[in-house]
Amino acid sequence: MAKENISKKQLRVALIASEYTVREFSDFLELLLVGLADESIPSLLVCPPGCDSDSICTGAAEFIHQPALDLPFTERLAARLLAQQVARFEPTVLHCLCESKASLTRRLAHRLELPYVLTVNSMQGRWSQLSISSKRCRKIIVPCETIAANLAKAHTGHADRIEQINIGTSIAETDGCFSHPDIIPTIVTAHPLDKVGDFENLFGALRHLRVDGYEFMTVVAGDGRAEGQIWQLLTALDLLHTVTMVSRLKPWRSVLAAGDIFIRPQPRFIFDTSVLEAMSVGTAVAGCRGGVDDLIIEDKTAVLFKPDDELSIMRTLQKMLDRREFARQIAQNARQHLAENHRAGDMISTTIGAYRNTQG
Repeated sequence: MAKENISKKQLRVALIASEYTVREFSDFLELLLVGLADESIPSLLVCPPGCDSDSICTGAAEFIHQPALDLPFTERLAARLLAQQVARFEPTVLHCLCESKASLTRRLAHRLELPYVLTVNSMQGRWSQLSISSKRCRKIIVPCETIAANLAKAHTGHADRIEQINIGTSIAETDGCFSHPDIIPTIVTAHPLDKVGDFENLFGALRHLRVDGYEFMTVVAGDGRAEGQIWQLLTALDLLHTVTMVSRLKPWRSVLAAGDIFIRPQPRFIFDTSVLEAMSVGTAVAGCRGGVDDLIIEDKTAVLFKPDDELSIMRTLQKMLDRREFARQIAQNARQHLAENHRAGDMISTTIGAYRNTQG
């Protein structure tokens, strides 16, 4: 026990995050920071300039922002200045939380002569380049089997370093799905607003349901370059009184908990934390195959539809709206699946174990 206590005191973790990580993985990040604090492990979170680190509601970690040097040929200077700032924290291990920061973390590890852990949250393309140090990167953490298999195939030389650690979450004790039968049902979806085509079949299905007399409200959460075109589509389909578009709001779990049905309208090639959190608060999930779809188990944790088939989407939503006990059972099954595979405590203890192994 004495040796274990000494080891805990020696471990000091610097987390390198992208703006995307702080925004999309904020619940995971907050759980990890609190878990490190509970184990008396000092932590430092490194964020890009202007990143909303205040949204992570914990005083357990130190925060610093990367130097904001956007002038040509200042990349090395910025890296040197950041290394000096991180060195003051005296970390014993670095943890890169996003592939986009892999190159930066590799340079920091080299300058500070430290081992590091790299997290990969998305599927890698055939020709994708991922900066990995053969000497200092001791572990590559992935959140699910699909990404693990993809990464092992794309980077065969690093396959032996891959470890799957399921992202943990707080799991509600009861289902929120159709828990208030007298209230108009709410459908929630979260998806980048980059392509109007990603929403055409979904909105067409919603329009048909409205014509058939179904009453519901829909919240679309996201940001992107096609937002204006999507508003035009809603106007053309006469859905402005049914569909509300918002940026991803805080607290996000509260938004999801207010929904009865959560829809993933298109396959995504990054681990979708919105599906995880929707399941965790007891919302029934409707989704599609493709991309990173490990959480979507047909008629167990989710109801499936074909994303390119408007009729398929409509029938799926119709089934969930008509058979509310079925939808509630899907939500209950999903919570049980998370309880067995995605507990926050398991994620934290396994991640800390990975940190300790880098120092062995």
